[in-house]
Amino acid sequence: MSYLVLARKWRPKKFAEVVGQQHVLRALINGLDQNRLHHAFLFAGTRGVGKTTLARIFAKSLNCEQGISSTPCGECNSCIEVDNGRFVDLIEVDAASRTKVDDTRELLDNVQYAPSRGRYKVYLIDEVHMLSTSSFNALLKTLEEPPPHVKFLFATTDPQKLPVTILSRCLQFNLRRLDIKQIAEHLAFILQQENIDFEAEALHQIAFAADGSMRDALSLLDQAIAFAGGTVSAEIVSQMLGSVSQQQLMQLLEAFANKDAKALLAHTDELASLGRDFVVVLDGLMTSLQRIATLQLVADTEPLDQQDDAALEQFASVFSAETVQLLYQIALHGKRDMPYAADPRSGFEMTLLRMLSFQPQVANTNVGQPPVKKSQADTPSVPVSAPVNASIQPDINDSVTETTTVHYSTAVAPTETPDQAPIASPAIDIKEPTIEPKTDSVVKSDSRAQSTETVDLSVSSEAEQLAGLTTANWTALIAQLKLSAFARQLADHCAFIRADKHKIYLSVAPELQHLANDKSVAKLETAVSKQLQFEVTLVFVEASDTENVPTLAAERAQQAAELQQNAVDAIHNDPVVEQIKNAFNARIIDTTIKPL
Repeated sequence: MSYLVLARKWRPKKFAEVVGQQHVLRALINGLDQNRLHHAFLFAGTRGVGKTTLARIFAKSLNCEQGISSTPCGECNSCIEVDNGRFVDLIEVDAASRTKVDDTRELLDNVQYAPSRGRYKVYLIDEVHMLSTSSFNALLKTLEEPPPHVKFLFATTDPQKLPVTILSRCLQFNLRRLDIKQIAEHLAFILQQENIDFEAEALHQIAFAADGSMRDALSLLDQAIAFAGGTVSAEIVSQMLGSVSQQQLMQLLEAFANKDAKALLAHTDELASLGRDFVVVLDGLMTSLQRIATLQLVADTEPLDQQDDAALEQFASVFSAETVQLLYQIALHGKRDMPYAADPRSGFEMTLLRMLSFQPQVANTNVGQPPVKKSQADTPSVPVSAPVNASIQPDINDSVTETTTVHYSTAVAPTETPDQAPIASPAIDIKEPTIEPKTDSVVKSDSRAQSTETVDLSVSSEAEQLAGLTTANWTALIAQLKLSAFARQLADHCAFIRADKHKIYLSVAPELQHLANDKSVAKLETAVSKQLQFEVTLVFVEASDTENVPTLAAERAQQAAELQQNAVDAIHNDPVVEQIKNAFNARIIDTTIKPL
């Protein structure tokens, strides 16, 4: 007897044997058991998910000699003939080879005749989307009002190509792609029945390569059995598929963590000697990075593979979330650009070196250990004009000056003249070496001026600290607070009035009164108390008497305006810009000048 391939030998013969597709099975089983049967069914889905199999089981259920049921006996003549593909009342048509309207008309000429053996005459049309427009038109009338003894079963991989007039006359069932776990478990069951030894990792690789198709998985399993000649092992399957093992992916990730370019090139040599497809390697690398990102954000996610997830969790603690996202994006772009590389290996090596060179920060070289947390001293602080924290004492030199390097860009537009049309000129990026903006935050040399601007709050009495609080101290204080949303807006726009008896009196402009709601005030009060290290109460008063009191937002706006004015002055006084104006009869558009 000739060998029967696994895809045919283990094709389900009843609904209970179908893997997955529970949403379709439920509808079909209920319809058969309750005898609520539509005249046309459309099964849509990718290849190898069970469209034709479900249609055949459904036809067997309709014509079983024991009666219409979701559990056909499988022993009567009708069931046996359906399983063997020779039931006379099951007409299977391949629409891909019979696309002409004449073929469809010939098929429909026999619809009116009663079934020969069974209860129903079932027309199973595979790849129905391949029919021509004329064939669909010929089918419409019969499909809408068929004889009571006829059922139509359609299968297609591309339901979008079907006319809406056909779709509206059918019950449509969309079959889903099978996940890796479902395929691997079914393959393990088949190998146990076939008495063939296997490794779970090998079945996982086959299920991944099948891409949701059970038929593809069974075909690959047939190939793996023939290739192995015994035990279906992970190494054998990797060689057969040309895929990359999880261990090789871990070695690449470890090289990224250690910033070891030499190791990366050595692993590339190993992959090339094994004949691995570099596009497949990038796919595996992106899959691992996606899993790492998932483990970083959702720590209690359901593990796909216990051993693999345990290894990836180590890298989740080594790489930052930004690094993982960047590595994934570079790998994705490298896969896209692979066809344009000089050769696949050089394109793959360049992608790995790019992933190594452009990591946003240095990864922890000790794999498996959590990253070192930055101390508060390493955290950049917001520059303020006066210190507030009682534990920090400033050290100010009278001769200190601040130099700021500002880059400017401007667009020079030509001036229209009667005899000359406007000349379009591109935006010009001009870098000014060093500009010293005029700001109120420059330290003054007069010690008496310093004493009025800076107040030492490191005293034992809380009341004295509040008494020494000034407008400058207040703006410096709120600049250091970690706030967001409305609380941040309220802090930036509130003006300091006075402070006494653990109360700080503030005001906001009338048009910003909506910011001072209970929730925002409570958040700001909590943050200020935490910063001052004792409880205070914020009291908001009317702003009519305090219109000229500065706020943090006002100070920032003033500094931005001064920077903008410095930028404008630098452009107007630049000799290169002056030469461009003279050469092109141009003018400077001040609104396009932005300090960078």
